[in-house]
Amino acid sequence: MATYVDRAAWFWRGKYWCHLTADSLQELHEFAAELGLKRGWFQEPPKTPYPHYDLTEGKREHALKLGSVELLDRKVFLEKIRELREEWDNERIEG
Repeated sequence: MATYVDRAAWFWRGKYWCHLTADSLQELHEFAAELGLKRGWFQEPPKTPYPHYDLTEGKREHALKLGSVELLDRKVFLEKIRELREEWDNERIEG
């Protein structure tokens, strides 16, 4: 299991941001908590197309130091978030 960050390319509120995703929702939430992120900051459908947390560049660097994997290839990152979306969808169906 792993967590992943993409490139910090989205500029908002004076900072560059990226996305944090993982192989599972449980791992995503646990890692986010370790980074000091609030559960209320979790982004999920229908507000956004896929479940993730947004990270500032500073939090991104911290995530990398804690072992998150940097995925700069957009196609690979999109595949990871699609897989997590499937888990999110399945939890809603089984829920």
